[in-house]
Amino acid sequence: MEVIRNFEELVSHLSQRTERRRVAVVCPNDHSSQEAVARALDEGIADILIVGADEEAKSFFAKYGERIESVDAPDVDEAATKAVALVREGRADVLMKGLLNTDNLLRAVLNKETGILPKGRVLTHIACVQMPQYDRLLFCTDVAVIPRPTKEQREEQLRYVLELCRTMGVEKPRVALINCSEKVNEKHFPHTVEYRELVAKAEAGEFGPCIVDGPMDLKTSLSEAALKKKHLESPIEGKADALIFPGIQSGNVFYKAITLFCQADTAAILKGPQVPVVLTSRGDSPASKFYSLALACL
Repeated sequence: MEVIRNFEELVSHLSQRTERRRVAVVCPNDHSSQEAVARALDEGIADILIVGADEEAKSFFAKYGERIESVDAPDVDEAATKAVALVREGRADVLMKGLLNTDNLLRAVLNKETGILPKGRVLTHIACVQMPQYDRLLFCTDVAVIPRPTKEQREEQLRYVLELCRTMGVEKPRVALINCSEKVNEKHFPHTVEYRELVAKAEAGEFGPCIVDGPMDLKTSLSEAALKKKHLESPIEGKADALIFPGIQSGNVFYKAITLFCQADTAAILKGPQVPVVLTSRGDSPASKFYSLALACL
C-alpha cells in the first residue's frame, strides 16, 4: 500500500475498496453531520445507519432511499444506547456522534454491562492533521480525553498511533514525544523519564518497526532546519508522523492553534473501544466531520 499523505488520497483509497464500513450515526440532526454523511454516501466510502434522527434529518436523507437505514429512538440517551447495541450485534463497524452531548454518547460507550470498551483497554483521542506547511498527515494525541496520561496510558497511546500510521501505509512511523525542551528533567517534568523508557522499548523492537524519540520540542520534531540550528541529532530528522503530548493542555492548545492560524484540516477519532468512535465537536465543519468519518472507516 502506498503512503496516504493527505485527506483526498484517503478518500480516494476508500472509494476504491470493494467493502464499505457500516457507520452508525447518533442523532444526525445538525446540518454539518448531515453534509458529512451525505458526502460519505456520494463518495461511496460507507454504508450508513442513522439512529435517533428527527423528521427533518429523515427528510434530508430520504433521497438516498435504501442506502440509509433508520433506527428510531425517543431521546438522545436511547439513541446512543441503540447505536452501541448495533456495534455489539456486529451491525455497525464505526460509531459517529451527531447532535448530542459527548457525555450522552460516552455513557453508552463506557457502560460496564452494555458498552463497547473492553476491560483493560485505554480510551484516548487521536487527531489527524493536514497542514499546507507540512508534507504529510500528522497524528497527535491526546488533545481531548486524558488530562494527564499515566505511564501505562501513554504506552497505549503510542501503540494506537503506530497502528494508525501503519494503516496509512507508513511502514516505519516516526513518533516524537513532546516536551518544552529536549532535556530529561525528573524534578519538573517527570514524564520525560517515562519518555526515555518508551524510546528504549522502541529501540528494543517492542513496538515493531518504528522510530520513537523524546523528549523533543515541537519545532525539532517537525523541522529538520530547527534540529540543525540547535545542533541536535534525532533519528526522526524533523519528519515526525505523530506527536504524543505530555498532557491535554499542551495538546489542546496545539490543536486549536493550528486550526485557527494554519488553516489545518483535521480528523479525530477515539481509539480503545471495539470500533473507532467519531467524536467531533458540534461546532466542527462538515469537512472535519467527513474526514473523521473517513479516518474511522480506514
